[in-house]
Amino acid sequence: MAIIEVYDLVKVFNGSIRAVDGVTFNVEEGEVFGFLGPNGAGKTTTVKILVTLLKPTSGVAKVAGYDVVRNPNDVRRSIGVVFQNPALDDRLTGRENLDYHARMYGISGSERKKRIEEVLELVGLTEYGDTLVRNYSGGMKRRLEIARGLMHKPRVLFLDEPTLGLDAQTRRAIWDYIKELNKEGVTIFLTTHYMEEADYLCDRVAIIDHGKILIIDNPNKLKSSIGRDIIYLECSDPRRFVEVLDGEQWIENISLKNNLIMIGVKAGERRIPKLVELAYENGVEISSISMKKPTLEDVFIYFTGRKIRDIEEPRPSMRRFPR
Repeated sequence: MAIIEVYDLVKVFNGSIRAVDGVTFNVEEGEVFGFLGPNGAGKTTTVKILVTLLKPTSGVAKVAGYDVVRNPNDVRRSIGVVFQNPALDDRLTGRENLDYHARMYGISGSERKKRIEEVLELVGLTEYGDTLVRNYSGGMKRRLEIARGLMHKPRVLFLDEPTLGLDAQTRRAIWDYIKELNKEGVTIFLTTHYMEEADYLCDRVAIIDHGKILIIDNPNKLKSSIGRDIIYLECSDPRRFVEVLDGEQWIENISLKNNLIMIGVKAGERRIPKLVELAYENGVEISSISMKKPTLEDVFIYFTGRKIRDIEEPRPSMRRFPR
């Protein structure tokens, strides 16, 4: 059953800038759904519409069965949100921050006290509940923000870059907390710049760029779709060599980005000699060649033509897409 339904969503700014351009997708109840895109892709605008901070220009968006335009208060009662920028009061303790948030949601005194202890235990902060937040580490603050987002028992938790700026060990600990939350039945809607985070956590991911959804699928299926092995090749005449390779049936997909050829194949180690042979026959000089198994980062590059942090690079020419 879909807990988030989005159909033909459009958001136009200044009369002509289509930040979100006909986006359609569903999020199933109980899944961890990743929403990936470079800055300016429409990712943040879509999320702001879903959490009722922006109204769409057209289209339909529902969360927990409630229309985000017609029933914004019902949507807000059904969701928790952890924003990228910290929103804690560092002059209060952890418990006091949670208590204030619970009062905002009208949670009664006895239930409020019980719930505070539950969420502190869930994120491993019980012994630091009476510590001023200004004395928390970055990881502890993120865990407290997640706890705050869970105070009113939301059906959907929106996490906007939940581990941005944290060290690798703390990121991994946050991932484990997110998985535990999901096991308890909370649907997670996650935006992230970390491809390994999306790969580890998400049941499905959507890639958005230029306001449009490019593809949605399970991370493993996405990686398989661009070939079982990825060969990266640099040469003297990349555009002409791509035209030569485009006729080879054993190549599953191929793209060209900033003179770097990206080739998806099976049994890549056996294909490298053939690539060298084809280059020699066509008067093309190979300057470098390497191979690796595809990652979600490779998928992102394949469909958007850039790494998720490379926001100023031009889009590549694409010769063939996965069928």
